[in-house]
Amino acid sequence: MKHNILEICYLIGSITFIVGLKMMGNAKTARKGNLVGAVGMTIAILGTIFLHDKEISWLIYALIFGAIALGTVIGWVTAKKVQMTKMPELVSMFNGMGGACAALISIIEYNHMQHMMHNPIVNAGIVLTDSMDKLYGILTAIIAGLIIGTVSFSGSIIAYLKLNGSMAKPIRLPMYNIINTIVMVGVLVFGAYFVITGGNMMLLYLLFLAAIVYGVLFTIPIGGADMPVVISLLNSFTGLAAAFGGFLYDNKVMLTGGILVGSAGTLLTLIMCKAMNRPLSNVIFGAFGGGGATADAGSEAKGAIKDVGVTDLAILMNYSKKVVIVPGYGLAVAQAQHIIHELELLLEERGVEVKYAIHPVAGRMPGHMNVLLAESNVSYDKLVEMDDINPEFEQTDVVLVVGANDVVNPAAKSDPSSPIYGMPILEVDKAKNVIVNKRSMSAGYAGIDNLLFYDPKCSMFFGDAKKALTELVAEIKTL
Repeated sequence: MKHNILEICYLIGSITFIVGLKMMGNAKTARKGNLVGAVGMTIAILGTIFLHDKEISWLIYALIFGAIALGTVIGWVTAKKVQMTKMPELVSMFNGMGGACAALISIIEYNHMQHMMHNPIVNAGIVLTDSMDKLYGILTAIIAGLIIGTVSFSGSIIAYLKLNGSMAKPIRLPMYNIINTIVMVGVLVFGAYFVITGGNMMLLYLLFLAAIVYGVLFTIPIGGADMPVVISLLNSFTGLAAAFGGFLYDNKVMLTGGILVGSAGTLLTLIMCKAMNRPLSNVIFGAFGGGGATADAGSEAKGAIKDVGVTDLAILMNYSKKVVIVPGYGLAVAQAQHIIHELELLLEERGVEVKYAIHPVAGRMPGHMNVLLAESNVSYDKLVEMDDINPEFEQTDVVLVVGANDVVNPAAKSDPSSPIYGMPILEVDKAKNVIVNKRSMSAGYAGIDNLLFYDPKCSMFFGDAKKALTELVAEIKTL
């Protein structure tokens, strides 16, 4: 009876995951979709705890719920206090913890398997009732979960350090592509050998260490501009590791959740690579965005720049018919999402049409700008994706670029020597006027010069985004 109810709980959980993921595909229903998935996960967890076939002591229950309570408090407080600029680091850290959990499950379950195999009674039962193929299948799930989860864990930690500035520049060893490939093949061969021979705990820990080393080597050469893709890829790794845990436990809800996370992360990674016009292999092995190494690329065509004062900009925007705002990471750094929404409402009161142009890889993680603007209650209908907004720039009076850089760089279209050549961009240079708000003329996260700044139609509006936009709003109100 308990087993049947538990299966129903898992079915409910699996359905809520699928429905929740579908709802998260639309910005208007994303929040509800997240809650639907959370409810399903809660049902699955409670079902697993209370509908277990074996007798569990009160001490075990106390430890389980104590751990759940501790994790809930830490997660809740962290999520509430995190600044929007730190959201990518938080996502990387949480994703790394998921990978670590998958790896720990593999270590624990292999230890259980070893005890079972060394128990004469249990061992005889296994030999009589289970084929070697089943044992190989169990070992394969354990080792695959260990390797993938560990790579996700160590890679996510490196991504976290890169995003918070502790490891600002990519570290490229001599012939790092060859080294990474050798280590990757070595880890896979080691894993295959382990499955075939059955291994032992010492070999398991060595494999765990090897996977950590590969996760680090896999991530440290990745340049800043590629970090959103890498975060998405590592997220898919964690989902895949969880799916192997579902195979190991024959747990339907764990399998469903892992497959959904793994497939969604993989599809998002491929979509972002397409948006950058680069194959995934080039992101992993080519890794542009390394800072100083490419800082001079495409900068031969420099010209004069011009800046604009707050009064002139206020007049220009006040008498425009259509304004498109391009948000970037600098907007998040300045925490200017609320003042830019105020600017939008103020312009609309004066009959100006306002939209936001969203590039797929703007910010430091997938959907970073969407989340940032949603925090300030910007209407989802005003967030327009790159392919839809590009045809509108020719009819746009003013494009206001706030904190974005590489996603509006015309070098991607005009300079074959540029590392970002071929990457689809927001074609803001087609607008009648382009205003770029930056604190300085420093290069963007990809570390390359932006040719847009030298376009005759472009003017620089220097200053911290929050302070500069506050002054702009105040000036428009006086008109």
